[in-house]
Amino acid sequence: QVQLVESGGGSVQSGGSLTLSCVVAGDTSGRTYMGWFRQAPGKGREGVASIDSGGMTSYVDSVKGRATIAQDNARLTIYLQMNSLKPEDTAMYYCAARRRGDHMTDVQALDVREYDYWGQGTQVTVSS
Repeated sequence: QVQLVESGGGSVQSGGSLTLSCVVAGDTSGRTYMGWFRQAPGKGREGVASIDSGGMTSYVDSVKGRATIAQDNARLTIYLQMNSLKPEDTAMYYCAARRRGDHMTDVQALDVREYDYWGQGTQVTVSS
């Protein structure tokens, strides 16, 4: 089993920045992709950013240019830095890990169905 613990959420004003962290524990071997997803009240969960074992990244269009996903060398901490935050970024942010095959398309890499393990989430609230 893989345990994922997110932190770094909070309340910020529009235009502000936050860096979310996801610590990976448990049986950490065999992970291919790591991803950040978010879910706003009344909406489905959507992919925000992903990173594969080689460091290749994918982003949803709404955060391109404002978000950066990164991982430490051991891939035990995954970060999501978000700048120029907007009220529409308000959501619960979840970290996810995939243990199945590698080599997904950008669309697949941001699909909730492609991930096997999930954290409990960290809330981000952006006020105007």
